[in-house]
Amino acid sequence: MRKSALWQGLLAGTAGAVVMTLGEKAEQRLTGRPDSHVPARVLERLTGLPERPGRQPRPVNLAMHYGQAAALGVLRSVMAHAGLRGPLASAKFAVVRLTNDQILENATGVGAPPQTWPRRELVVDLAHKAVYAFVTGVVADALAARDGAGPGQRHAALRPGRRSDVGPLPRSAAYGR
Repeated sequence: MRKSALWQGLLAGTAGAVVMTLGEKAEQRLTGRPDSHVPARVLERLTGLPERPGRQPRPVNLAMHYGQAAALGVLRSVMAHAGLRGPLASAKFAVVRLTNDQILENATGVGAPPQTWPRRELVVDLAHKAVYAFVTGVVADALAARDGAGPGQRHAALRPGRRSDVGPLPRSAAYGR
């Protein structure tokens, strides 16, 4: 993939996190839902940082919240550079984001499987992560489009679909060289 996928993904993921956070804050004002400190607790467990129950680890929370969003944005940028763009690609990416959260939260013992959550809490989390995924996707797609069509898009231009009679693009066409 292009080297630009890294910086573009970090930018796209951060943009997604900013918009998601603004939405979360607006939703919290309306619903009275308190801040979640799950991201901080996960990072404390992953890094061995001391855990301080009862204290709100805001800097650690923000580091995990934005760091995880930026890092995952790189994957969405790679998707866009490969030619996986648009709302369907962003929907696929939303599943990746949710799965990443659940693996980390459950593996560290900080969270529980989503099927055990109260319905309202689950809906709120899904909505906010979807906002993140789609905003990240819009930014990643726009930045990747500046480099032209991705290899998958160029392949589809030859003949749409996944067909055995359309061989792979030549390496120079696939990698934009």
